[in-house]
Amino acid sequence: MARYVERAENLARVLEVNETFARDAQGANDWLPILKLNCDEDRFFERYREATSEAVIRFYIIDTDNPNSIVSSVRAARENARSIRHLISVETWTQLNVFSNWVGTLTPRGVTVSGLSRLCGRIKEGCQLHSGIVAGTLYRDQVWSFYRLGTFTELCDQVTRLVDIKYHALLPPDRDVGSPVDIAQWNALLRSASAYHGYRRVFPSQMSPTTVAGFILLNPRFPRSLPHCVEHIEAALAGLLANEALEHLVFPTDSLEALKELTSRSPESVIAGGLHEYLDQVQIALFDFGSQVATTFFQVDKR
Repeated sequence: MARYVERAENLARVLEVNETFARDAQGANDWLPILKLNCDEDRFFERYREATSEAVIRFYIIDTDNPNSIVSSVRAARENARSIRHLISVETWTQLNVFSNWVGTLTPRGVTVSGLSRLCGRIKEGCQLHSGIVAGTLYRDQVWSFYRLGTFTELCDQVTRLVDIKYHALLPPDRDVGSPVDIAQWNALLRSASAYHGYRRVFPSQMSPTTVAGFILLNPRFPRSLPHCVEHIEAALAGLLANEALEHLVFPTDSLEALKELTSRSPESVIAGGLHEYLDQVQIALFDFGSQVATTFFQVDKR
């Protein structure tokens, strides 16, 4: 449930920022990076001829055949919530049910480029309202720990995908370095991660690939950074394993230790060693961690 809601909010943010800021030197808006971000090129081009703004927006907001669309993610979150209604508050269920029903009523006529910012703003508010209600009403037991595991694992996954795609797509030719287009592109990356204001508090006048990527990925005071998320993942996992009912479980620590080591590196060393290679390592460690969570806590004994 937590991962689906976080995924929907992140996608709404990326769509909104892409329309507003992510333009090339000719002023054209390129929507292909969003398809690459979610590894959806094949699925998209099976149904659409061109990656136009209208097609990509429709594909990612209201296309029920796209499992990565906002309507699919919110609907999946609601179905997960329905299956655990006895474990969540009435307020959590009511808000998510109403939100899912509203997203399900969206039509192509209501999903337009001109109205995209307002629509994405409402979607983000719905996701953030869900998170706030959960934080304020959910009992602090195993359910809360698993919710936090889902939230921060998804945050790690989304921020690595975002930086990996945007970083290389936004690296400008030498002639454009420092130009208004160059600055606007780096602003787009920061705003896609909701990192612009935090970044400017740390770097009031400086903007470079190393400082931008380093702030988003590795600044522990930025709430979407890898160190911040891994810290909360470790705390949630510790809370689970401290439960008396689960004291017989042994959780392998290799993937978590790998994540902690990766997030302790400096931005300069990450850039010097290759950002794409670094993010691949993080993705592998995240996959391994998710597999170990599933195996440790949810594997069914078939004997």
